Amino acid sequence: MPGDDLVHSPSLCATRAITIDRRSEEIWSWLAQMGYGRAGFYGYDLIENIGSDTGMRSVESILPQFQHPKPGDALPISAVASMVFGSIQPGSYLVWRGGTTPSDGSIVWALYPVDNRHTRLVSRIRFHYHWTKPPLLFLDLFTEFGDHVAVAKILLGIKARVEKRPSEPLLDEAAEIMVCVLALAELIAAMLFIFRWHRWGRAWFLAFTSGLLLLFVLYVRAPTWIGAASGCGIFAGMILSLRAGSGSSPEG
Repeated sequence: MPGDDLVHSPSLCATRAITIDRRSEEIWSWLAQMGYGRAGFYGYDLIENIGSDTGMRSVESILPQFQHPKPGDALPISAVASMVFGSIQPGSYLVWRGGTTPSDGSIVWALYPVDNRHTRLVSRIRFHYHWTKPPLLFLDLFTEFGDHVAVAKILLGIKARVEKRPSEPLLDEAAEIMVCVLALAELIAAMLFIFRWHRWGRAWFLAFTSGLLLLFVLYVRAPTWIGAASGCGIFAGMILSLRAGSGSSPEG
């Protein structure tokens, strides 16, 4: 894909895609204006647009002032990080690249027509870890562990806007984020319980169910209330197990 030559032997190479019920020229404008302080990223606005001058919500319309990016133009991706535009082929692909030479990272958004109505939007990220720069290494790890969730959300957000479907309300997005945080916290707690409790069977069961819940809320596009109810059920099980454990003496 375009941009693959910018980063050789990357630490992370991930490719995601979605089919959109529109022609590539109808999708291009939404890609051209993406970015922090620009149109947003159409994904998890409550996380990705914190502090943005253009507001918390990603836009729902085409912004003419951001329709003509040029190679070398700055592209903020957060309040503390930025990239630059690499090669651009309007209507076909758009490359974001790190500002160093050689580049330490690249992201490409490419459009591949399927037929006269449908288009495949493909995203690919390639980057090297900054092993000698701890603050950047933390961002690298956050990017790798968040990429499979964040990019999927971005692709769905682009699809919804191009196909003129309602975007997710911020309240629903907040609930989705909180359920993910709850599931992750429960998994961490359950793993700690394995080393604390002598009732290992119960601890492993809670860890297993917490892990399944985290996978469910991250990858199954089910109503948020299902994940919330499951998370509350696991939390109640942990509280009951703690109370039962505190009321009995440890087994030697």
